Amino acid sequence: MKNKFSYLIAIISGGIGFLAYSPFDYWIVAFLSAMGLVYSATLTERKAALISTFLWAVSYFAIGVNWVRISMIQFGGVPEVVSYLAVLLLACYLALYPLLFSYLRQRFNLTNPLALASIFTFTEFLRETVFTGFPWLQFGYSLIDSPFANLATIFGVEGLTFFVIATSGYILQIIYGFAKKQPISTGCIAVITLCVIGFITKFVPSTELDKSVEPQKISLVQGNIEQKMKWDPVHFDYTVKTYEGLIRPLLGNSNVIILPESAIPALEYQIEPLLQQLQMAGAEKGSEVIIGTLHRDQVGMYNSAVVLGNQNQPYSLANAQRYNKHHLVPFGEYVPFGSLLDWMREVFVLPINLSQGNYIQKPLVAGNRRFNMAICYEIIYGGQVQQNQKAGNADYLLTITNDAWFGTSIGPWQHFQMARMRALELGKPLLRAANTGITAFVDGKGQVISQLPQFEEGVLTAEIQSTVGQTIFGQFGRWLIWGLCAVMLLGTVFLKRRRI
Repeated sequence: MKNKFSYLIAIISGGIGFLAYSPFDYWIVAFLSAMGLVYSATLTERKAALISTFLWAVSYFAIGVNWVRISMIQFGGVPEVVSYLAVLLLACYLALYPLLFSYLRQRFNLTNPLALASIFTFTEFLRETVFTGFPWLQFGYSLIDSPFANLATIFGVEGLTFFVIATSGYILQIIYGFAKKQPISTGCIAVITLCVIGFITKFVPSTELDKSVEPQKISLVQGNIEQKMKWDPVHFDYTVKTYEGLIRPLLGNSNVIILPESAIPALEYQIEPLLQQLQMAGAEKGSEVIIGTLHRDQVGMYNSAVVLGNQNQPYSLANAQRYNKHHLVPFGEYVPFGSLLDWMREVFVLPINLSQGNYIQKPLVAGNRRFNMAICYEIIYGGQVQQNQKAGNADYLLTITNDAWFGTSIGPWQHFQMARMRALELGKPLLRAANTGITAFVDGKGQVISQLPQFEEGVLTAEIQSTVGQTIFGQFGRWLIWGLCAVMLLGTVFLKRRRI
């Protein structure tokens, strides 16, 4: 009976986790959900702890990423029952990482919340890395609008996740102390200390507005082309006319015009004449255009972005300022494991495998400013964005995307929240152009300056001032949080041996 109660707590606390993220943004729920995870992992009986942790994680992910089934049903032709099964299988796979966290906690009999947070940071790193990774729903993202958000400028989103687990662990200790009528002073002091540290990071020097240069007038174009229409040849002319109508008034009025991922639904060589027209019009009017394309060369096919309208480096198919997407979506842009899963091509959306661009690439230059590019899915990989920023010293972060695959679900909002975190981590303004939304400008503190409504055709224009300087995270990346975790674990081992 006791175990059944623990399993119920695990399922409920995991299931409510999605409420901590956008579009709900009840960030306090992250701590409640994390308390359920820590409670499950620290149960006395090992078997009960592992089962409880697995149930927590399946509930957390099955509800939190349930939106992935929409693309399977609407665009992959997958039966609804099969789509739910696919989500459950994905949740079971993702649950392996919290399960590893629980196993390590049991194996080494760890109870210190700081040590637990350190182990969880390690397992979350594996979740981001193994099989190209899927770092969705990391607790830290939910704190983007909390008083503790600026921890990310030092330790990245991983530092915020560490904060959530450690704080939740100490709160759980306080609750246990109350229940058993034991002293709770240690837990209270720890929670207060963590919250004070998290809060005072608001005052840590970060980047500042670069007043030595004029702000750039930038326009983000949201074509709002329905996904069912996008790759249908019947609607090709409609798509082209839509973007022509939106771009034309901007030429000569905006320094930089940004279109979404694969804006024109064709291979780049097929629309080269159209891109050449944009090149000439942009060069004549003094506006440069960044547009997402699908580019093929001798090596492979790439989800790409190119710059048009630059007078000094005119566009051509063979010689263009180009960014090729590195992190591809498994089962969306490529089928992993080669021929082993090749039979699944017909089940999922794309019948082809795209090729990877390099991990580190030069910023795109437009309007005499440098843009650190990330296409769609790869904006969720903070390490890649940070390393590209450090290598290229870009003025802006830029992400172009097409979240139309996921309709009116919460998926695009979670994606947008993760993009905002990149701006906060690096102290750089973020520009986001999305086919159906959410198209927005975000400042260097991760706060939304302005955004277009979803599912409306339109243009968002603003004068965006770049920033100078680096955040601590921008300079050191994740080495600081890894170092902190190493110190916590070594300290725990040292104290255990002293007691022996």
